[in-house]
Amino acid sequence: MTRLRIRIDFDTGGSVGPGKIMLLERIRETGSISAAARTLDMSYRRAWLLVDDLNRIFAEPVVSAAVGGKHGGGTALTAFGERVIEHYRAVERDAFAATTPRLEALEGMLNAEYGAGSDPADDGSFSGDPVLKPGCK
Repeated sequence: MTRLRIRIDFDTGGSVGPGKIMLLERIRETGSISAAARTLDMSYRRAWLLVDDLNRIFAEPVVSAAVGGKHGGGTALTAFGERVIEHYRAVERDAFAATTPRLEALEGMLNAEYGAGSDPADDGSFSGDPVLKPGCK
């Protein structure tokens, strides 16, 4: 099934897309930036930077964190963060619903053999030269 990936670039310079939203959802599930990062095969530093970016982009924090230590830390999605996820997922649903006829039309125009194991690099015909010439191998 064809998917539509939405990245929203705000006039203020920040952006939010499927990766950041998925990170927020995993933080909600795990209660930890570190655990959320592991589930996404992402470094803790990368996850922390994304969370920090989200907290700066929006008018209110989307994630609140308690410092670790003897009793451990923790991370929680704020109510505002929940609303950000809700609105983003609604934008996705609305965009998909609005574009379904066009997406289906594009799907009908696809080469049925593409992606069915046909990789031009596997048949020996790709020379590695960006300008392909007939008969080059």
